[in-house]
Amino acid sequence: MNVVLDLLGSTIIGGVIILMLMNFNAFQSNTAISSDSELQMQQNAKTLAEIINHDFRKIGFNYDNTAFAQADSERISFYSDIDRNGSVDSVTYFLGNPSEVTSTTNPKDRILYRKVNNDTISGPSLGLTKAKFSYLDGVGVETATLADIAYVRAELWIESIESVDGEYLFTYWEMTINPRNL
Repeated sequence: MNVVLDLLGSTIIGGVIILMLMNFNAFQSNTAISSDSELQMQQNAKTLAEIINHDFRKIGFNYDNTAFAQADSERISFYSDIDRNGSVDSVTYFLGNPSEVTSTTNPKDRILYRKVNNDTISGPSLGLTKAKFSYLDGVGVETATLADIAYVRAELWIESIESVDGEYLFTYWEMTINPRNL
């Protein structure tokens, strides 16, 4: 009888240990997926910030008049010799609709469009869900007067392109850019 109890006890303890190992393995896999998604989202935020920073620093380059054609919270248009070929270009940044993005499962992500003269370039969504532009004068006060703009603040809300445990990871990136030519 003692042998049967010992075997039954050993089986129960062995089963609990196997269940603990399986639970640990599942936790480790979920943590790895979450970590990878978070890293991808942060890399996407950095990529978007670098693209915006690269062009916005050139606002007004080789242009002598008011550098901004339009400046509102979701669209910015400016003049610059963006490609350094000696002719002034019109550059516009704006967001597309969430329905245009079909390559991800996130229903809120959008594409940031870059239009140079008449050529519109769209990249991948990179998880961008919202972008807000605000404009500051020389002393850091928000302004709506195009000629008074000295700084451009870009705020980016980025979510993961795929859900992790039914939710989308989120990050926020803000930068204030001082174009050299204003």
